[in-house]
Amino acid sequence: MSSTPLRLAVIIGSVREGRFGPVVANWFTEQARRHGGFEVDLIDLAEAELPHELPAVPLVMEPNPVRPAGMLDLTARLAAADAMVIVTPDINRSYPASLKTAVDWHLAEWDRKTVGFVGYSGKSGGLLAVEHLRQVFSELNAHTVKDFVSFPRYFLLFDQQGQLLDPTEPEQTAARMLDQIHWWASALTAARELPAAV
Repeated sequence: MSSTPLRLAVIIGSVREGRFGPVVANWFTEQARRHGGFEVDLIDLAEAELPHELPAVPLVMEPNPVRPAGMLDLTARLAAADAMVIVTPDINRSYPASLKTAVDWHLAEWDRKTVGFVGYSGKSGGLLAVEHLRQVFSELNAHTVKDFVSFPRYFLLFDQQGQLLDPTEPEQTAARMLDQIHWWASALTAARELPAAV
């Protein structure tokens, strides 16, 4: 691993009441810190102001768009990250509206960065949300890594303290994904120093 850790933002995508996202995100954050190649920042979208009404001028045309004061901390932390991992449930066969709002308010912050996914839900394990998000981040010029972590029937997999009952396979999958994120984020961090392709 590099002597300088990459900055990894782990983003809790759901803000709904009774959400399980923080449990999954805390587990993954522990895996990322154990990996050793990252400085980890756990971001909870529930703590940010995320109005659904976007500015009239497209954000892609405005280098420094005016954002709500309650969003500025989120913006700064996304901008500082070298890579992101989105923790998301499936909601009606897709990902949460809160996550789409956060994505749409931030365009440059995703550009030429590496994105990974941790999904959870009743049956699909978040796979439907992840597949939709891959399309979105492709449009934003981000690179999504191949491997992902999935928790189908998550409510049977964790104990009351938020610990996995059988952690071996999820930990191995998380380690593979983190290796991929580290490789791509290292390459893209260096590449961002070059002039952007038009």
